Amino acid sequence: MSERSSVQNPMLRYVDQIGWHYVSPKDALLLRGGEAGLYFSDILLAQLQKLNPAVLDPSRASEILRKLNLLRPSIEGNRDALSWLRGEQSIYVPEENRERNVQLIDFDFPENNIFQVTDEWKHKGAAFPNRADAVFLINGIPVALAETKNAEKRDGAAEGMTQIRRYHLETPEMLILPQVFEVTELIKFFYGATWSTSRKNLFNWKDVVQGDYEHTVKTFFDQKRILKVLHDYIIFLSRDDDLVKIILRQHQTRAVEKVIARVRDPEKRRGLVWHTQGSGKTLTMITIASKLLRESQGAGAEKPTVLMLVDRTELESQLFKNIAGYGIGSAQIASSKRELRKILSSDYRGLVVSMIHKFEDIPTTFWQPSPMPPTSALPARPSTGSLRAKAHSRSSA
Repeated sequence: MSERSSVQNPMLRYVDQIGWHYVSPKDALLLRGGEAGLYFSDILLAQLQKLNPAVLDPSRASEILRKLNLLRPSIEGNRDALSWLRGEQSIYVPEENRERNVQLIDFDFPENNIFQVTDEWKHKGAAFPNRADAVFLINGIPVALAETKNAEKRDGAAEGMTQIRRYHLETPEMLILPQVFEVTELIKFFYGATWSTSRKNLFNWKDVVQGDYEHTVKTFFDQKRILKVLHDYIIFLSRDDDLVKIILRQHQTRAVEKVIARVRDPEKRRGLVWHTQGSGKTLTMITIASKLLRESQGAGAEKPTVLMLVDRTELESQLFKNIAGYGIGSAQIASSKRELRKILSSDYRGLVVSMIHKFEDIPTTFWQPSPMPPTSALPARPSTGSLRAKAHSRSSA
C-alpha cells in the first residue's frame, strides 16, 4: 500500500470527522490565488470582518492581509505571525483616534472559526518549489503542516523530518505562518515547532491508546487543543543573541493546566508537580505565571501576585532573562530581603522572582493569601505554594 492510501488519506478522513473540513488541492489552489499564495484570502478577509465588526471594514481587512503578506520568511517573521494569530497586533482606527487590536482567531469560542485541511499543498517560493503532504488552516491561515510516510518504509520518520528541514531551507515562504509540524509513519507520530527542526526538538506524541492511529490523529489535531497550543504553548526566546522557538511538551502542558485548575479550585489550596532534571521546569513555570496574569484581565477577576522562587543566584538571573523573552511585562526581582518585604507589603500585583532564602524572618502576614474570592475569579493573592519552584530536580506548584 502507498503512503497516501495507508497514512495520508486516513489522516484526512479522521480530522474531517472532528471538524477539519477537507478542501481538495484544486479548490485550495483557487482559494490561494496560485502556488505563491499564503492564505485562503477570501476566507481570511471574511473572518477578519466577522471577528472585528467594530474595527475592520473591507478596506482595513485588506490592509491586514497586505501586512501579513509582508512578513519575512524567517523565524522572526514566524514570531510576528504568531503575534498576529494571538491578537496582539493592532491597526489604527482614525474615527476613534486610537489603536485597536485585531482578532484573527477566536480562542474563546472555537465555533466562530473555520477549520480546514487540504493536501498536496504546492508552494512556489523565490528559489525552489516544494509540496507538503497536508496543511491545516484556521480562518484561511495555515497553522500546521504534516508529512506522512509509509509504515513499511525504513526510516520513514527520518525522511519526513529531512523534508521539513528542506522546506525551511528551500521554500521558507511556506513556513512563514505554520507554527507546528507533524511527521508520522502510521506507527510513530512525532511533532515539533516550525523553525526549530533539530532532532532534540522533535517529540513523540504519547497517546493513551498506543498504536491506535485514528485516536492519535484525533487527539493531536483536536481543535481545542490546537487552539491552546497556538495561544499558550509556543514560546520565542533569545538565547546568546539568537531567536529560538520552543513548543511545550505534553507533560509541561498537563502541568500548566492542572496548576491553573488548582488555582481556581475554591477548596484546595496546594499542589505538587514533580519534574525531573531537563524536563523544562522553568518554561512550565513561566507559562503558568503568564496564564495567571493574563487570565486575571477578564471581567470580575483580580490581578494576582505570583511568586517564583529559586535557590541559586545564577538561576535567578537566567529565569529573569527567560521571563523578559517570554514577554511578561510586570515582573520584579527582589534583590534583597528588604526589597522583598517592601514588594509584598505594597500589595504589588504581578510576577515576583526571588531567592527562597530571602523569606527568612519575614512574618507570614506579608505573604499569606487573602480570603478566597468567588469561583469565577482568580485568587487575589496566591500563597507561595501557588507557584513555588525548586529549580534543580523538581518543581512544585
